[in-house]
Amino acid sequence: MSTEILLLLVAMLAAVVLFSLERVPADVTALGILLFLVLTGLLPSREAFAGFGSDVVVMMLGLLILMEALSRTGVTSLAGRALQRWGEGNTERLLLVVMVAAVTLGAFMSNTAATAFFLPIVIGLARRAKVSAAKLLMPLAFASILASSITLVSTSTNIIVSGLMVEQGLPPMGMFELAPVGVPIAIAGVVYMFVLGRRLVPDRIPAEQIEDFSVDLYLSEILIRPRSFLVGKTLQEAGLGRDLGLTVLWIVRGNAPYIVPDALTSLEEGDVLLVEGGRENILQVKEVVGIDIRADVELSDATLQTDDVGLIEAILMPDSPLIGRTLNGLRFRDRYGLQVLAINRHGEKLTRKMSRIRLGVGDVLVLQGTHGKIEGLARQNIFRVLASVGEERPNRKRAPLALAIFLGVLAAATFDLLPLSVAMLLGALLVFVTRCITPEEAYSQISWRAIILIASMLSLGAAMQTTGAAEFLAGQIIKAVGHSQPIWLLTGFFALTVLLTQPMSNQAAAVVVLPIAIQMARQLELNPRSFAMMIALAASCSFLTPLEPSCLLVYGPGRYRFKDFPKVGLLLTLLIYAIAIILVPLYWPVEMLP
Repeated sequence: MSTEILLLLVAMLAAVVLFSLERVPADVTALGILLFLVLTGLLPSREAFAGFGSDVVVMMLGLLILMEALSRTGVTSLAGRALQRWGEGNTERLLLVVMVAAVTLGAFMSNTAATAFFLPIVIGLARRAKVSAAKLLMPLAFASILASSITLVSTSTNIIVSGLMVEQGLPPMGMFELAPVGVPIAIAGVVYMFVLGRRLVPDRIPAEQIEDFSVDLYLSEILIRPRSFLVGKTLQEAGLGRDLGLTVLWIVRGNAPYIVPDALTSLEEGDVLLVEGGRENILQVKEVVGIDIRADVELSDATLQTDDVGLIEAILMPDSPLIGRTLNGLRFRDRYGLQVLAINRHGEKLTRKMSRIRLGVGDVLVLQGTHGKIEGLARQNIFRVLASVGEERPNRKRAPLALAIFLGVLAAATFDLLPLSVAMLLGALLVFVTRCITPEEAYSQISWRAIILIASMLSLGAAMQTTGAAEFLAGQIIKAVGHSQPIWLLTGFFALTVLLTQPMSNQAAAVVVLPIAIQMARQLELNPRSFAMMIALAASCSFLTPLEPSCLLVYGPGRYRFKDFPKVGLLLTLLIYAIAIILVPLYWPVEMLP
Protein backbone atom coordinates (compact mmCIF):
# COMPACT_ATOMS: atom_id res chain seq x y z
CA MET A 1 0.00 0.00 0.00
CA SER A 2 1.50 3.30 -1.12
CA THR A 3 1.76 6.46 0.98
CA GLU A 4 -0.79 8.16 -1.28
CA ILE A 5 -3.33 5.41 -0.69
CA LEU A 6 -2.70 5.49 3.06
CA LEU A 7 -3.22 9.27 3.18
CA LEU A 8 -6.43 8.99 1.19
CA LEU A 9 -7.77 6.21 3.42
CA VAL A 10 -7.07 8.41 6.45
CA ALA A 11 -8.97 11.25 4.75
CA MET A 12 -11.88 8.88 3.98
CA LEU A 13 -12.00 7.65 7.57
CA ALA A 14 -11.98 11.23 8.85
CA ALA A 15 -14.76 12.08 6.40
CA VAL A 16 -16.91 9.15 7.58
CA VAL A 17 -16.45 10.15 11.23
CA LEU A 18 -17.16 13.85 10.61
CA PHE A 19 -20.18 13.15 8.42
CA SER A 20 -21.54 10.77 11.05
CA LEU A 21 -21.04 13.07 14.05
CA GLU A 22 -22.22 16.17 12.14
CA ARG A 23 -20.37 18.43 14.57
CA VAL A 24 -19.00 20.22 11.50
CA PRO A 25 -21.41 21.16 8.67
CA ALA A 26 -21.28 18.64 5.82
CA ASP A 27 -20.28 21.23 3.23
CA VAL A 28 -17.41 22.44 5.44
CA THR A 29 -16.22 18.86 5.90
CA ALA A 30 -16.34 18.29 2.14
CA LEU A 31 -14.46 21.52 1.46
CA GLY A 32 -11.83 20.53 4.03
CA ILE A 33 -11.36 17.16 2.33
CA LEU A 34 -10.94 18.86 -1.03
CA LEU A 35 -8.23 21.17 0.33
CA PHE A 36 -6.52 18.24 2.08
CA LEU A 37 -6.31 16.42 -1.25
CA VAL A 38 -4.73 19.45 -2.92
CA LEU A 39 -2.31 20.37 -0.13
CA THR A 40 -1.02 16.80 0.23
CA GLY A 41 -0.57 16.46 -3.53
CA LEU A 42 -3.03 13.57 -3.78
CA LEU A 43 -4.91 15.45 -6.49
CA PRO A 44 -3.75 18.33 -8.73
CA SER A 45 -5.69 21.53 -8.09
CA ARG A 46 -7.03 21.55 -11.65
CA GLU A 47 -8.66 18.14 -11.12
CA ALA A 48 -9.72 18.93 -7.54
CA PHE A 49 -11.60 22.09 -8.54
CA ALA A 50 -13.03 20.59 -11.73
CA GLY A 51 -16.12 19.55 -9.80
CA PHE A 52 -17.25 23.17 -9.47
CA GLY A 53 -17.49 23.43 -13.24
CA SER A 54 -18.81 19.93 -13.84
CA ASP A 55 -22.02 19.02 -15.62
CA VAL A 56 -23.32 17.74 -12.26
CA VAL A 57 -23.06 21.14 -10.55
CA VAL A 58 -24.45 23.01 -13.58
CA MET A 59 -27.39 20.62 -13.69
CA MET A 60 -28.01 21.02 -9.95
CA LEU A 61 -27.92 24.81 -10.23
CA GLY A 62 -30.45 24.83 -13.07
CA LEU A 63 -32.72 22.38 -11.23
CA LEU A 64 -32.78 24.51 -8.06
CA ILE A 65 -33.70 27.61 -10.08
CA LEU A 66 -36.52 25.75 -11.83
CA MET A 67 -37.85 24.41 -8.52
CA GLU A 68 -37.94 27.91 -7.05
CA ALA A 69 -39.73 29.20 -10.16
CA LEU A 70 -42.44 26.55 -9.71
CA SER A 71 -42.84 27.63 -6.09
CA ARG A 72 -42.90 31.37 -6.82
CA THR A 73 -45.55 30.98 -9.51
CA GLY A 74 -47.80 28.91 -7.23
CA VAL A 75 -47.59 25.62 -9.16
CA THR A 76 -46.88 23.64 -5.98
CA SER A 77 -49.67 25.31 -4.02
CA LEU A 78 -52.14 24.51 -6.82
CA ALA A 79 -51.10 20.86 -6.49
CA GLY A 80 -51.86 21.07 -2.77
CA ARG A 81 -55.36 22.38 -3.40
CA ALA A 82 -56.02 19.51 -5.80
CA LEU A 83 -54.93 17.09 -3.09
CA GLN A 84 -57.37 18.66 -0.65
CA ARG A 85 -60.25 18.16 -3.10
CA TRP A 86 -59.42 14.55 -3.88
CA GLY A 87 -58.61 13.37 -0.37
CA GLU A 88 -61.51 14.52 1.75
CA GLY A 89 -64.38 12.31 2.82
CA ASN A 90 -62.77 8.87 3.09
CA THR A 91 -59.87 7.89 5.37
CA GLU A 92 -58.44 5.12 3.19
CA ARG A 93 -58.72 7.23 0.06
CA LEU A 94 -57.11 10.09 1.96
CA LEU A 95 -54.10 7.93 2.88
CA LEU A 96 -53.73 6.65 -0.68
CA VAL A 97 -54.01 10.11 -2.22
CA VAL A 98 -51.44 11.50 0.23
CA MET A 99 -48.88 8.83 -0.64
CA VAL A 100 -49.43 8.95 -4.41
CA ALA A 101 -49.19 12.75 -4.38
CA ALA A 102 -45.97 12.64 -2.32
CA VAL A 103 -44.42 10.09 -4.69
CA THR A 104 -45.45 12.11 -7.74
CA LEU A 105 -44.14 15.42 -6.43
CA GLY A 106 -41.08 13.81 -4.84
CA ALA A 107 -40.01 12.38 -8.20
CA PHE A 108 -39.18 15.90 -9.39
CA MET A 109 -38.08 17.69 -6.23
CA SER A 110 -36.26 16.81 -2.99
CA ASN A 111 -38.14 14.48 -0.65
CA THR A 112 -37.64 16.97 2.21
CA ALA A 113 -39.32 19.74 0.21
CA ALA A 114 -42.17 17.41 -0.78
CA THR A 115 -42.77 16.38 2.85
CA ALA A 116 -42.61 19.97 4.10
CA PHE A 117 -45.06 21.05 1.41
CA PHE A 118 -47.67 18.39 2.23
CA LEU A 119 -47.24 18.42 6.02
CA PRO A 120 -49.76 21.18 6.90
CA ILE A 121 -52.15 20.01 4.18
CA VAL A 122 -52.19 16.45 5.50
CA ILE A 123 -52.73 17.50 9.12
CA GLY A 124 -55.56 19.80 8.06
CA LEU A 125 -57.19 16.98 6.08
CA ALA A 126 -56.80 14.59 9.02
CA ARG A 127 -58.40 17.07 11.39
CA ARG A 128 -61.38 17.61 9.11
CA ALA A 129 -61.77 13.86 8.56
CA LYS A 130 -61.47 13.33 12.36
CA VAL A 131 -58.66 10.77 12.00
CA SER A 132 -55.31 10.73 13.77
CA ALA A 133 -52.57 12.54 11.83
CA ALA A 134 -50.08 9.93 13.13
CA LYS A 135 -51.57 7.39 10.74
CA LEU A 136 -50.86 9.66 7.77
CA LEU A 137 -47.59 11.41 8.53
CA MET A 138 -45.15 8.49 8.51
CA PRO A 139 -46.68 7.19 5.24
CA LEU A 140 -46.25 10.73 3.85
CA ALA A 141 -42.53 10.85 4.74
CA PHE A 142 -41.87 7.30 3.51
CA ALA A 143 -43.72 7.93 0.24
CA SER A 144 -41.66 11.04 -0.50
CA ILE A 145 -38.45 9.04 0.11
CA LEU A 146 -39.69 6.21 -2.13
CA ALA A 147 -39.78 8.71 -5.01
CA SER A 148 -36.00 9.12 -4.82
CA SER A 149 -35.41 6.20 -7.19
CA ILE A 150 -37.69 7.31 -10.01
CA THR A 151 -35.79 10.07 -11.81
CA LEU A 152 -32.28 11.44 -11.89
CA VAL A 153 -33.47 14.69 -10.28
CA SER A 154 -35.46 13.02 -7.49
CA THR A 155 -32.53 13.46 -5.12
CA SER A 156 -29.09 15.03 -5.23
CA THR A 157 -27.68 11.57 -4.39
CA ASN A 158 -28.62 10.34 -7.87
CA ILE A 159 -26.93 13.39 -9.39
CA ILE A 160 -23.73 12.67 -7.44
CA VAL A 161 -23.82 8.99 -8.46
CA SER A 162 -24.18 10.07 -12.09
CA GLY A 163 -21.20 12.41 -11.77
CA LEU A 164 -19.05 9.71 -10.17
CA MET A 165 -20.00 7.29 -12.95
CA VAL A 166 -18.72 9.78 -15.52
CA GLU A 167 -15.45 10.15 -13.56
CA GLN A 168 -15.09 6.36 -13.62
CA GLY A 169 -15.47 6.28 -17.40
CA LEU A 170 -19.14 5.22 -17.50
CA PRO A 171 -21.95 7.02 -19.36
CA PRO A 172 -24.00 9.29 -17.06
CA MET A 173 -27.29 8.16 -15.58
CA GLY A 174 -30.27 8.90 -17.82
CA MET A 175 -33.19 11.02 -16.63
CA PHE A 176 -35.50 8.00 -16.23
CA GLU A 177 -32.88 5.22 -16.25
CA LEU A 178 -33.73 4.19 -12.69
CA ALA A 179 -37.47 4.29 -13.35
CA PRO A 180 -37.86 0.61 -14.44
CA VAL A 181 -36.77 -0.34 -10.93
CA GLY A 182 -37.76 2.83 -9.07
CA VAL A 183 -41.39 2.80 -10.18
CA PRO A 184 -42.01 -0.82 -9.02
CA ILE A 185 -40.26 0.06 -5.74
CA ALA A 186 -42.50 3.11 -5.28
CA ILE A 187 -45.65 1.12 -6.10
CA ALA A 188 -44.68 -1.76 -3.81
CA GLY A 189 -43.77 0.68 -1.05
CA VAL A 190 -47.09 2.50 -1.28
CA VAL A 191 -48.98 -0.83 -1.27
CA TYR A 192 -46.95 -2.02 1.74
CA MET A 193 -47.68 1.15 3.70
CA PHE A 194 -51.37 1.04 2.70
CA VAL A 195 -51.90 -2.64 3.57
CA LEU A 196 -49.46 -3.39 6.40
CA GLY A 197 -47.24 -0.43 7.25
CA ARG A 198 -50.05 1.81 8.47
CA ARG A 199 -51.11 -0.90 10.91
CA LEU A 200 -47.61 -0.88 12.42
CA VAL A 201 -47.59 2.91 12.83
CA PRO A 202 -48.37 3.73 16.48
CA ASP A 203 -51.00 6.32 17.34
CA ARG A 204 -50.15 8.37 20.43
CA ILE A 205 -52.49 11.29 19.70
CA PRO A 206 -55.47 11.06 22.10
CA ALA A 207 -58.84 10.88 20.39
CA GLU A 208 -60.07 14.00 22.19
CA GLN A 209 -57.16 16.01 20.70
CA ILE A 210 -57.70 15.06 17.06
CA GLU A 211 -60.00 17.97 16.20
CA ASP A 212 -57.75 20.46 18.00
CA PHE A 213 -54.54 19.08 16.51
CA SER A 214 -53.00 21.56 14.11
CA VAL A 215 -49.61 22.04 12.52
CA ASP A 216 -50.43 25.65 11.73
CA LEU A 217 -50.59 27.09 15.26
CA TYR A 218 -47.62 29.12 16.46
CA LEU A 219 -46.97 30.69 19.84
CA SER A 220 -45.94 34.35 19.82
CA GLU A 221 -45.84 37.38 22.12
CA ILE A 222 -47.67 40.60 21.33
CA LEU A 223 -46.81 43.90 23.04
CA ILE A 224 -49.38 46.66 23.73
CA ARG A 225 -47.50 49.83 22.72
CA PRO A 226 -47.66 53.14 24.67
CA ARG A 227 -50.76 55.19 23.79
CA SER A 228 -52.17 52.22 21.85
CA PHE A 229 -55.86 52.47 20.96
CA LEU A 230 -56.27 49.11 22.74
CA VAL A 231 -55.28 50.48 26.17
CA GLY A 232 -58.32 50.32 28.45
CA LYS A 233 -60.29 48.06 26.12
CA THR A 234 -61.40 44.57 27.08
CA LEU A 235 -60.25 41.56 25.09
CA GLN A 236 -63.74 41.30 23.65
CA GLU A 237 -63.60 44.92 22.48
CA ALA A 238 -60.04 44.52 21.14
CA GLY A 239 -61.23 41.81 18.74
CA LEU A 240 -57.88 40.04 18.40
CA GLY A 241 -59.64 36.76 17.75
CA ARG A 242 -62.31 38.26 15.53
CA ASP A 243 -60.04 40.48 13.42
CA LEU A 244 -56.68 38.74 13.50
CA GLY A 245 -57.56 35.11 14.24
CA LEU A 246 -55.39 35.05 17.39
CA THR A 247 -56.19 33.30 20.67
CA VAL A 248 -54.88 35.02 23.82
CA LEU A 249 -53.54 32.33 26.17
CA TRP A 250 -52.05 34.46 28.96
CA ILE A 251 -51.33 38.07 29.78
CA VAL A 252 -47.96 39.02 31.29
CA ARG A 253 -48.12 42.33 33.22
CA GLY A 254 -44.78 43.41 34.70
CA ASN A 255 -43.50 40.96 37.30
CA ALA A 256 -46.97 39.86 38.37
CA PRO A 257 -48.10 36.25 37.87
CA TYR A 258 -49.65 35.36 34.53
CA ILE A 259 -53.21 36.66 34.15
CA VAL A 260 -55.73 34.15 32.91
CA PRO A 261 -57.64 36.13 30.28
CA ASP A 262 -61.37 36.31 29.78
CA ALA A 263 -63.55 38.44 27.54
CA LEU A 264 -63.80 41.24 30.15
CA THR A 265 -60.08 41.49 30.97
CA SER A 266 -58.87 45.04 30.30
CA LEU A 267 -55.62 45.68 28.46
CA GLU A 268 -52.95 48.03 29.80
CA GLU A 269 -49.94 49.76 28.30
CA GLY A 270 -46.93 47.41 28.29
CA ASP A 271 -48.98 44.21 28.55
CA VAL A 272 -47.43 41.23 26.78
CA LEU A 273 -50.01 38.84 25.34
CA LEU A 274 -49.07 35.21 24.77
CA VAL A 275 -51.06 34.42 21.65
CA GLU A 276 -51.61 31.38 19.47
CA GLY A 277 -52.47 31.54 15.80
CA GLY A 278 -51.47 30.77 12.25
CA ARG A 279 -48.16 32.10 11.00
CA GLU A 280 -49.78 34.56 8.62
CA ASN A 281 -52.19 35.73 11.33
CA ILE A 282 -49.29 36.47 13.66
CA LEU A 283 -47.37 38.35 10.97
CA GLN A 284 -50.46 40.52 10.34
CA VAL A 285 -49.75 42.13 13.70
CA LYS A 286 -46.93 44.06 11.99
CA GLU A 287 -49.56 46.01 10.06
CA VAL A 288 -51.75 46.94 13.06
CA VAL A 289 -51.05 50.29 14.72
CA GLY A 290 -50.67 50.14 18.49
CA ILE A 291 -49.47 46.56 18.85
CA ASP A 292 -46.31 44.79 17.78
CA ILE A 293 -44.72 41.41 17.87
CA ARG A 294 -42.54 41.79 20.94
CA ALA A 295 -39.40 40.65 19.12
CA ASP A 296 -39.80 43.47 16.57
CA VAL A 297 -39.77 46.05 19.36
CA GLU A 298 -36.53 44.66 20.77
CA LEU A 299 -34.75 45.10 17.45
CA SER A 300 -33.31 48.53 16.75
CA ASP A 301 -35.10 50.70 14.23
CA ALA A 302 -31.96 50.80 12.08
CA THR A 303 -31.96 47.03 11.88
CA LEU A 304 -35.62 46.87 10.93
CA GLN A 305 -35.26 49.45 8.21
CA THR A 306 -32.52 47.68 6.25
CA ASP A 307 -33.53 45.85 3.08
CA ASP A 308 -31.41 42.90 4.13
CA VAL A 309 -33.83 41.75 6.85
CA GLY A 310 -35.68 38.56 6.03
CA LEU A 311 -38.23 36.20 7.58
CA ILE A 312 -37.76 32.45 7.49
CA GLU A 313 -39.19 29.25 8.92
CA ALA A 314 -36.51 26.97 10.35
CA ILE A 315 -36.63 23.50 11.90
CA LEU A 316 -34.35 22.29 14.70
CA MET A 317 -32.44 19.13 13.78
CA PRO A 318 -31.04 16.61 16.32
CA ASP A 319 -27.53 18.10 16.12
CA SER A 320 -28.66 21.66 16.87
CA PRO A 321 -27.03 23.22 19.97
CA LEU A 322 -30.42 24.81 20.73
CA ILE A 323 -32.00 21.49 21.70
CA GLY A 324 -32.91 21.37 25.38
CA ARG A 325 -32.08 25.05 25.92
CA THR A 326 -34.31 28.08 26.41
CA LEU A 327 -34.06 31.31 24.43
CA ASN A 328 -33.44 33.14 27.69
CA GLY A 329 -30.68 30.76 28.79
CA LEU A 330 -29.03 30.96 25.38
CA ARG A 331 -29.29 34.77 25.26
CA PHE A 332 -30.44 33.94 21.73
CA ARG A 333 -30.78 37.45 20.31
CA ASP A 334 -27.43 38.64 21.63
CA ARG A 335 -25.57 35.49 20.66
CA TYR A 336 -27.05 34.84 17.21
CA GLY A 337 -28.32 38.25 16.12
CA LEU A 338 -31.79 36.92 15.21
CA GLN A 339 -35.23 37.34 16.72
CA VAL A 340 -37.68 34.48 17.28
CA LEU A 341 -41.10 35.80 16.29
CA ALA A 342 -43.02 32.57 16.86
CA ILE A 343 -42.57 28.93 17.83
CA ASN A 344 -44.49 25.93 16.52
CA ARG A 345 -44.39 22.47 18.12
CA HIS A 346 -46.62 20.56 15.76
CA GLY A 347 -49.88 19.74 17.44
CA GLU A 348 -48.72 20.59 20.96
CA LYS A 349 -50.12 23.61 22.77
CA LEU A 350 -47.40 25.85 24.19
CA THR A 351 -48.49 28.04 27.10
CA ARG A 352 -45.26 29.43 28.58
CA LYS A 353 -43.37 32.57 27.61
CA MET A 354 -41.28 31.85 24.56
CA SER A 355 -38.07 32.71 26.39
CA ARG A 356 -38.73 29.94 28.93
CA ILE A 357 -39.70 27.13 26.56
CA ARG A 358 -37.10 24.38 26.25
CA LEU A 359 -36.58 23.87 22.56
CA GLY A 360 -36.91 20.36 21.14
CA VAL A 361 -36.11 18.38 18.01
CA GLY A 362 -38.55 19.25 15.22
CA ASP A 363 -39.60 22.63 16.67
CA VAL A 364 -40.25 25.17 13.91
CA LEU A 365 -39.24 28.79 14.53
CA VAL A 366 -40.23 31.90 12.62
CA LEU A 367 -36.99 33.90 12.63
CA GLN A 368 -36.25 37.48 11.64
CA GLY A 369 -32.82 38.87 10.86
CA THR A 370 -30.33 39.67 8.13
CA HIS A 371 -29.86 37.16 5.35
CA GLY A 372 -26.16 36.92 6.15
CA LYS A 373 -26.84 35.91 9.76
CA ILE A 374 -29.48 33.40 8.70
CA GLU A 375 -27.24 31.76 6.09
CA GLY A 376 -24.27 31.68 8.47
CA LEU A 377 -26.21 29.99 11.26
CA ALA A 378 -27.76 27.49 8.86
CA ARG A 379 -24.25 26.53 7.73
CA GLN A 380 -23.32 25.93 11.38
CA ASN A 381 -26.27 23.50 11.78
CA ILE A 382 -27.93 25.80 14.33
CA PHE A 383 -31.13 25.15 12.37
CA ARG A 384 -32.23 24.08 8.91
CA VAL A 385 -34.14 26.59 6.82
CA LEU A 386 -37.48 25.23 5.63
CA ALA A 387 -38.80 28.20 3.71
CA SER A 388 -38.58 31.91 3.29
CA VAL A 389 -41.64 33.76 4.58
CA GLY A 390 -42.12 36.17 1.73
CA GLU A 391 -44.49 39.06 1.54
CA GLU A 392 -45.04 38.63 -2.20
CA ARG A 393 -48.01 36.66 -3.48
CA PRO A 394 -47.34 33.93 -6.04
CA ASN A 395 -47.34 35.14 -9.63
CA ARG A 396 -50.05 32.68 -10.68
CA LYS A 397 -50.42 34.19 -14.14
CA ARG A 398 -47.07 32.70 -15.05
CA ALA A 399 -47.73 29.30 -13.42
CA PRO A 400 -48.65 27.59 -16.75
CA LEU A 401 -45.53 29.04 -18.35
CA ALA A 402 -43.23 27.87 -15.54
CA LEU A 403 -44.78 24.40 -15.63
CA ALA A 404 -44.45 24.23 -19.43
CA ILE A 405 -40.76 25.19 -19.24
CA PHE A 406 -40.11 22.54 -16.58
CA LEU A 407 -41.89 19.81 -18.56
CA GLY A 408 -40.05 20.92 -21.71
CA VAL A 409 -36.71 20.57 -19.93
CA LEU A 410 -37.60 17.05 -18.80
CA ALA A 411 -38.72 16.12 -22.33
CA ALA A 412 -35.55 17.52 -23.92
CA ALA A 413 -33.38 15.51 -21.53
CA THR A 414 -35.49 12.34 -21.72
CA PHE A 415 -35.43 12.14 -25.53
CA ASP A 416 -31.73 13.12 -25.70
CA LEU A 417 -32.47 16.34 -27.54
CA LEU A 418 -30.05 18.12 -25.17
CA PRO A 419 -27.63 17.02 -22.45
CA LEU A 420 -29.36 17.26 -19.08
CA SER A 421 -27.03 19.99 -17.81
CA VAL A 422 -27.68 22.10 -20.91
CA ALA A 423 -31.45 21.51 -20.68
CA MET A 424 -31.54 22.55 -17.01
CA LEU A 425 -29.51 25.68 -17.65
CA LEU A 426 -31.68 26.56 -20.64
CA GLY A 427 -34.76 26.14 -18.43
CA ALA A 428 -33.23 28.48 -15.85
CA LEU A 429 -32.59 31.08 -18.56
CA LEU A 430 -36.16 30.79 -19.84
CA VAL A 431 -37.77 31.33 -16.40
CA PHE A 432 -35.60 34.42 -16.03
CA VAL A 433 -36.40 35.78 -19.51
CA THR A 434 -40.15 35.12 -19.14
CA ARG A 435 -40.12 36.76 -15.67
CA CYS A 436 -41.45 33.70 -13.88
CA ILE A 437 -38.80 34.53 -11.29
CA THR A 438 -36.09 37.16 -11.00
CA PRO A 439 -32.41 36.20 -10.68
CA GLU A 440 -32.31 37.87 -7.26
CA GLU A 441 -35.23 35.74 -6.02
CA ALA A 442 -33.69 32.56 -7.39
CA TYR A 443 -30.15 33.12 -6.16
CA SER A 444 -31.33 34.05 -2.66
CA GLN A 445 -33.11 30.70 -2.29
CA ILE A 446 -30.51 28.40 -3.87
CA SER A 447 -28.94 25.93 -1.44
CA TRP A 448 -25.31 26.88 -2.03
CA ARG A 449 -24.36 24.40 0.70
CA ALA A 450 -25.61 21.57 -1.53
CA ILE A 451 -23.65 22.94 -4.50
CA ILE A 452 -20.41 23.12 -2.47
CA LEU A 453 -20.99 19.67 -0.96
CA ILE A 454 -21.55 18.03 -4.35
CA ALA A 455 -18.65 19.79 -6.10
CA SER A 456 -16.23 19.05 -3.26
CA MET A 457 -17.21 15.40 -2.85
CA LEU A 458 -16.64 14.75 -6.55
CA SER A 459 -12.96 15.44 -5.86
CA LEU A 460 -12.84 12.56 -3.37
CA GLY A 461 -14.15 10.20 -6.03
CA ALA A 462 -11.51 11.46 -8.47
CA ALA A 463 -8.73 11.01 -5.89
CA MET A 464 -9.79 7.41 -5.22
CA GLN A 465 -9.32 6.77 -8.91
CA THR A 466 -6.02 8.61 -9.48
CA THR A 467 -4.26 7.30 -6.35
CA GLY A 468 -5.38 3.72 -6.93
CA ALA A 469 -7.19 3.59 -3.58
CA ALA A 470 -10.41 2.31 -5.13
CA GLU A 471 -8.51 -0.43 -6.94
CA PHE A 472 -6.63 -1.34 -3.75
CA LEU A 473 -9.82 -1.58 -1.64
CA ALA A 474 -11.56 -3.55 -4.36
CA GLY A 475 -8.68 -6.01 -4.37
CA GLN A 476 -8.94 -6.43 -0.61
CA ILE A 477 -12.66 -7.16 -0.89
CA ILE A 478 -11.99 -9.74 -3.59
CA LYS A 479 -9.38 -11.41 -1.38
CA ALA A 480 -11.84 -11.49 1.51
CA VAL A 481 -14.91 -12.81 -0.32
CA GLY A 482 -13.27 -14.55 -3.25
CA HIS A 483 -15.10 -14.84 -6.53
CA SER A 484 -18.52 -14.98 -4.92
CA GLN A 485 -21.69 -15.10 -6.93
CA PRO A 486 -22.44 -11.61 -8.32
CA ILE A 487 -25.82 -11.71 -6.58
CA TRP A 488 -24.07 -11.83 -3.20
CA LEU A 489 -21.68 -9.05 -4.14
CA LEU A 490 -24.63 -6.83 -5.09
CA THR A 491 -26.29 -7.76 -1.80
CA GLY A 492 -23.17 -6.88 0.16
CA PHE A 493 -22.83 -3.43 -1.41
CA PHE A 494 -26.56 -2.77 -0.95
CA ALA A 495 -26.30 -3.63 2.77
CA LEU A 496 -23.10 -1.60 3.23
CA THR A 497 -24.63 1.47 1.60
CA VAL A 498 -27.85 1.22 3.64
CA LEU A 499 -25.85 0.93 6.86
CA LEU A 500 -23.68 3.93 6.00
CA THR A 501 -26.68 6.11 5.11
CA GLN A 502 -27.99 5.83 8.66
CA PRO A 503 -25.20 7.74 10.47
CA MET A 504 -24.05 9.85 7.48
CA SER A 505 -25.66 11.57 4.53
CA ASN A 506 -26.88 9.57 1.51
CA GLN A 507 -24.51 11.50 -0.77
CA ALA A 508 -21.46 10.84 1.41
CA ALA A 509 -22.26 7.13 1.63
CA ALA A 510 -22.52 6.89 -2.16
CA VAL A 511 -19.21 8.72 -2.67
CA VAL A 512 -17.40 6.32 -0.32
CA VAL A 513 -18.87 3.06 -1.64
CA LEU A 514 -19.34 3.63 -5.39
CA PRO A 515 -15.70 3.91 -6.58
CA ILE A 516 -14.80 0.75 -4.66
CA ALA A 517 -17.72 -1.18 -6.14
CA ILE A 518 -16.92 -0.07 -9.70
CA GLN A 519 -13.24 -1.06 -9.40
CA MET A 520 -14.15 -4.42 -7.89
CA ALA A 521 -16.59 -5.07 -10.73
CA ARG A 522 -13.90 -4.30 -13.30
CA GLN A 523 -11.35 -6.59 -11.64
CA LEU A 524 -13.90 -9.40 -11.64
CA GLU A 525 -14.94 -8.53 -15.24
CA LEU A 526 -18.49 -7.74 -14.12
CA ASN A 527 -20.73 -4.90 -15.30
CA PRO A 528 -19.91 -1.84 -13.11
CA ARG A 529 -23.16 -0.14 -14.10
CA SER A 530 -25.26 -2.73 -12.29
CA PHE A 531 -23.33 -2.01 -9.07
CA ALA A 532 -23.72 1.76 -9.56
CA MET A 533 -27.49 1.42 -9.91
CA MET A 534 -27.73 -0.87 -6.89
CA ILE A 535 -25.83 1.64 -4.76
CA ALA A 536 -28.02 4.52 -6.00
CA LEU A 537 -31.12 2.58 -4.93
CA ALA A 538 -29.62 1.61 -1.57
CA ALA A 539 -28.54 5.18 -0.78
CA SER A 540 -32.20 6.23 -0.82
CA CYS A 541 -33.29 3.66 1.78
CA SER A 542 -33.55 6.03 4.76
CA PHE A 543 -36.40 4.34 6.60
CA LEU A 544 -34.65 2.90 9.64
CA THR A 545 -34.15 6.04 11.72
CA PRO A 546 -35.90 9.42 12.02
CA LEU A 547 -32.61 11.20 11.18
CA GLU A 548 -33.57 11.63 7.52
CA PRO A 549 -34.95 15.22 7.27
CA SER A 550 -38.26 14.00 5.80
CA CYS A 551 -38.75 11.66 8.77
CA LEU A 552 -37.71 14.33 11.23
CA LEU A 553 -40.36 16.71 9.87
CA VAL A 554 -43.11 14.27 10.89
CA TYR A 555 -41.40 13.01 14.06
CA GLY A 556 -42.90 15.68 16.32
CA PRO A 557 -46.34 16.05 14.72
CA GLY A 558 -46.88 12.28 14.73
CA ARG A 559 -45.73 11.92 18.36
CA TYR A 560 -43.42 9.15 17.13
CA ARG A 561 -40.48 7.57 18.94
CA PHE A 562 -37.15 6.45 17.55
CA LYS A 563 -38.09 2.75 17.67
CA ASP A 564 -41.19 3.34 15.51
CA PHE A 565 -39.11 3.89 12.38
CA PRO A 566 -37.19 0.57 12.28
CA LYS A 567 -40.43 -1.16 13.28
CA VAL A 568 -42.14 0.10 10.12
CA GLY A 569 -39.09 0.74 7.93
CA LEU A 570 -37.18 -2.56 8.25
CA LEU A 571 -39.74 -4.59 6.30
CA LEU A 572 -39.94 -1.81 3.72
CA THR A 573 -36.14 -1.85 3.30
CA LEU A 574 -36.16 -5.63 2.85
CA LEU A 575 -38.96 -5.30 0.30
CA ILE A 576 -36.95 -2.74 -1.67
CA TYR A 577 -33.90 -5.02 -1.57
CA ALA A 578 -35.96 -7.97 -2.85
CA ILE A 579 -37.23 -5.91 -5.81
CA ALA A 580 -33.81 -4.41 -6.55
CA ILE A 581 -31.91 -7.72 -6.45
CA ILE A 582 -34.35 -9.14 -9.02
CA LEU A 583 -34.70 -6.15 -11.36
CA VAL A 584 -31.20 -4.62 -11.31
CA PRO A 585 -29.53 -7.68 -12.89
CA LEU A 586 -32.44 -7.86 -15.34
CA TYR A 587 -32.04 -4.31 -16.68
CA TRP A 588 -28.26 -4.02 -16.13
CA PRO A 589 -26.90 -7.58 -16.51
CA VAL A 590 -24.13 -8.23 -14.00
CA GLU A 591 -22.19 -10.53 -16.31
CA MET A 592 -20.37 -8.59 -19.01
CA LEU A 593 -21.51 -9.49 -22.49
CA PRO A 594 -18.78 -11.00 -24.72
